Amino acid sequence: MRTLAAQALLPVDTALAVALLVLLLVAAAAAAAFRLAPDGTRGRAREILVAGVRAAAQLAVVSLAIGWVVHRTAALFVFLLLMVAVASRTAGRRITPNGTWWWAALPIAGPVVPVVTGLTLAGLLPVRGIAMIPVTGILIGGALTATVLAGRRALDELHTRFGEFEAGIALGLADHEARLEVIRPAASDALLPGLDQTRTVGLVTLPGAFVGMLLGGASPVLAGAVQLFVLIALMAVQTIAVAATVELVARGLLHRGA
Repeated sequence: MRTLAAQALLPVDTALAVALLVLLLVAAAAAAAFRLAPDGTRGRAREILVAGVRAAAQLAVVSLAIGWVVHRTAALFVFLLLMVAVASRTAGRRITPNGTWWWAALPIAGPVVPVVTGLTLAGLLPVRGIAMIPVTGILIGGALTATVLAGRRALDELHTRFGEFEAGIALGLADHEARLEVIRPAASDALLPGLDQTRTVGLVTLPGAFVGMLLGGASPVLAGAVQLFVLIALMAVQTIAVAATVELVARGLLHRGA
């Protein structure tokens, strides 16, 4: 019954493969046509194509791996650690090309680990792969997005308004305080996607956790409760991630210098 419901939503067949290929090509073509890249070139189109192909390959491997991991506790924690490591490197390299990128692990692991641990100790999140992997994955993904947006906005703002930073130093502010005054307002925009998603849930979109539980046979009330739980936990994680990223930039630990 569950399989039939899932297939009714999105049948896995040749038509799906063709649709995915067409959509990926459309996205790449639009990026190339409008030169949607920081340097005004068509480089972003290639990134879109590579990202799409990587996503297909990675999901194929992970789909097979999860079936084995969910039944082995030790493998489960190794898999979760791998998720954090990949997210940290992805976020760090997106923020800066130099060796300080590894600091991005702090705003990602920092909020996710205690939140997941607390939920587990409270009995709300069982130590089973089928529960921990999707919930932890959502939280890691949210922290990744918030960290990238906050880090890039903060460093871009610091570069653009460097004169204001120097003026703050001249007025007697410490480096940390002067950077905060410049970067904090811009970096706080990293919270907007999560806020908008939470404010419009059920009115604009029906998120994956909600739809997935309905397809799995859960009642609408239970599905809504689980989705609310995920959204609130996600807001907490993203807020802490943004705060940690701002602090790292303000202290000069995460930067774009040589």
